[in-house]
Amino acid sequence: MFVVHDLPGLALLIGAAFVAGVLNALAGGGSFLTLPALIQAGVPPVMANATGTVALLPGYVGSCWGYRAEMGPAFHGRRPWPLLIAALAGGLLGAGLLVVTPDDVFRGLVPWLLAAATLLFAAGDRIARALTRMGAGGPAQMVAGLFLVSVYGGYFNGGVGILLLALFTVMGIADLNAANALKNLMSVVLTTIAVAAYAAAGVVAWQPALVMAVAAVAGGIAGARLGRRIPRPWLKAVIVTIGVAMTIAFFRAG
Repeated sequence: MFVVHDLPGLALLIGAAFVAGVLNALAGGGSFLTLPALIQAGVPPVMANATGTVALLPGYVGSCWGYRAEMGPAFHGRRPWPLLIAALAGGLLGAGLLVVTPDDVFRGLVPWLLAAATLLFAAGDRIARALTRMGAGGPAQMVAGLFLVSVYGGYFNGGVGILLLALFTVMGIADLNAANALKNLMSVVLTTIAVAAYAAAGVVAWQPALVMAVAAVAGGIAGARLGRRIPRPWLKAVIVTIGVAMTIAFFRAG
């Protein structure tokens, strides 16, 4: 079992997990902090990917609890079970693909996925209005889109919040807090099933994961409170900025 013993390494993991929890509550992208922090602490890359996802799961739960008041508007007029089933099925499939697919294949796709998600979210209001006029954005499209995003989330999880926010914005959820609430709930669902698959495959370093999980919970709750206080234009600008920064970083890393 991999264990981090030195205090600087533990401090790095705790700090990265807290900020990652805040980012995931606001927009996603926390994995971009936790993955390099774990690798810097000496965790092997594949294990670091799985371990970071495990560590951030409680943060998703904390964010979901923080946005519980907005859950009603998020599901207004929508049946929850098709969305929950799509998130579960997609998360499980993505986790399974992670175990059998070479890392370099996925690393090549990540920046393009993030770039597309950031552009979709930036233009989400206009696209949503256009889709509404065309009769698009119905329940079937949302379920299908959620399944595909959940496959991505189960596979890597980095930037899945931006993809979810882009999906829900395009599908016509105009209230950003309601979209955040739904994003956090679906993040919990798809990440939970992925974590179960990672644990079954034995690719989790549990000591770093548990240490980081505590910090991620605190960050997730703090991020949920912060997100509710930020005006919509500011929050949207922050989310787009995070998406651009993540995209550039992944392109450079590739």
